[in-house]
Amino acid sequence: MRTINLLHRWAGGLIGLLLAVIGASGTLLMHQDAWLRAIVPHAADTFVQQDSARLAPIVTRLFADPVNRPSGILFAREGFGLDRLSYTNRDAGAYVGQAGNVVTRWSSKWERPEVWLFDLHHHLLAGPAGDIVAGIAGLAGIGFVVTGGLLWWRTRRTFAFRLWPRRLSRAAILRHHRDLGIVAAPLLLLSFVTGAMMNLPPVERLLLRPFSAPAEIAPVQARPKGMSGSLVTPVDWRGILDTAHARFPDAELRWIGLPAEPGGPIKVRMRQPSEWTPNGLTILWFDPASSRLAGVQDALTLPKGARIAALEYPVHAGKVGGLAWRFVMTLSGLALTILGTMAVYAFWLGRGSPNFSRR
Repeated sequence: MRTINLLHRWAGGLIGLLLAVIGASGTLLMHQDAWLRAIVPHAADTFVQQDSARLAPIVTRLFADPVNRPSGILFAREGFGLDRLSYTNRDAGAYVGQAGNVVTRWSSKWERPEVWLFDLHHHLLAGPAGDIVAGIAGLAGIGFVVTGGLLWWRTRRTFAFRLWPRRLSRAAILRHHRDLGIVAAPLLLLSFVTGAMMNLPPVERLLLRPFSAPAEIAPVQARPKGMSGSLVTPVDWRGILDTAHARFPDAELRWIGLPAEPGGPIKVRMRQPSEWTPNGLTILWFDPASSRLAGVQDALTLPKGARIAALEYPVHAGKVGGLAWRFVMTLSGLALTILGTMAVYAFWLGRGSPNFSRR
């Protein structure tokens, strides 16, 4: 137990602040729509699901812009009344009203707080390398929950729940850390496991293997091959939208993207009523040269492992279950922020004192 105690303390003292940053940024992102509705014009507009006849001219006009042609359009949804444009420069973007009028543009992620916060939480502002580091931090978090539970068991009779330490002394902080940690442990474990699965594909494949082998999932999620050529303009957006809605009449159109590389397909994402993923995993691919349907991924017929994987993000980010679940996951994020910050503070407090370990 002494070894577990040393590992828990040293690891917490070294990466606790990183976990606190991840917790704080994730908590803010869970309430992103609320503060965007307060500060961005038309973000609070009522969402209207438009049919193909009304939407096709808007999509055509946006993609035909010779100066600011987007690479993709993320459509408005219930609770957020703006479409979002993405560009090949991933730091750039724009919000447009549901009629296609530009509300605001940005050329750098630093111009929009929600954009750099997302990058901070998911990628630690470091791209793919940040994904790996954040995923490893999630695995470390799982270790903290397990070892913390073992260490708390010895002192369970002194349990006293507090949101904040009684005093900012090392002893009071450590006691608060143990007791708050054990209360938040189930939610923290859920956050760490889902976060690690999203950031580290090998971890995801390992945990999903009992439900579906990777060889079973990969083929059904692969985009179709054999496209007839590069993008030919003008694209028949009305035909594409009509085909998508005819194939999934009850689904909500969520995203349209131009080919990511020459010869790639046009991609349409839809969300069926029973899907938890906010932007849906029902995907239709269209040939860029002919605008014909080239392939379909029905989210409701995916292998069980893929359907479980689809739950990771909505559960982790509080995108399902309404206000109640968002409140629960907010508590998880706040607990992680407090625990991480206080772990670092307590570990380094009085580090130069010879009696540090007994204080």
